[in-house]
Amino acid sequence: MRVLLDQCTPAAIRKYLTKHEVKTAREQGWSTFSNGDLLRAAEEAGFEVLLTTDTHLIDEQNLRNVKIAIVVLSKNRWRSILAAMDSVVGAVNSAKPGLFWVEIPTAGE
Repeated sequence: MRVLLDQCTPAAIRKYLTKHEVKTAREQGWSTFSNGDLLRAAEEAGFEVLLTTDTHLIDEQNLRNVKIAIVVLSKNRWRSILAAMDSVVGAVNSAKPGLFWVEIPTAGE
């Protein structure tokens, strides 16, 4: 699958998503896009998954008709994400269009 990492998502996640083509919003030239513009651009460019730590996306966007899978990580702290990486990879591997929430427990913080 083609996976887009949102601006706020640690880019180091890409090395764990070995089954996927992973790009960052910055690499696409989309680092300044608002959430709505980013979702539209990602869908138009053929991305199948948006991986983000922007927990406000749920409240800010109408996600009813999205064609892309949106995987939201509950925290953006790298240490916590790393400790929950199996859950992150599993969510991306099984993602289908719509919203997926991955609860990231606090790890040693």
